[in-house]
Amino acid sequence: MIEFFMPIIPPETTHQQKKVHVVNGKPHFYEPTDLKHARSKLEAHLSKHVPKEKFTGPVRMMVKWCFPIVGSHQNGEYKYTKPDLDNSNKLLQDCMTNLGFWKDDAYVVSLITEKFWAAQPGIFIQIEAIE
Repeated sequence: MIEFFMPIIPPETTHQQKKVHVVNGKPHFYEPTDLKHARSKLEAHLSKHVPKEKFTGPVRMMVKWCFPIVGSHQNGEYKYTKPDLDNSNKLLQDCMTNLGFWKDDAYVVSLITEKFWAAQPGIFIQIEAIE
């Protein structure tokens, strides 16, 4: 099992913000600048936590997204505004795949994810092999 906390302001740009451009009737997908920056930011922080050996089977992953408190929200209060968790996790898991946490993010068979307003912004991640 590995677990770590990345003290960053989580990106609000998600995988769903990819764009498409049609050239000669064929779609070409690309990442806009803000998505490229979000990917780079996540990969830079995640790279410090890549396991020595990739996970080679099913894993359970827990992710807690901690966003900076705004307005009258309280520390630990659930955040029910954008970004959507599924889209945020897609980008996160793609970055983790690129860095070698596992061969494919299909290995994540159990995903527990939450998002909060937090006095200490960041992303907490725990990954454990499931036997």
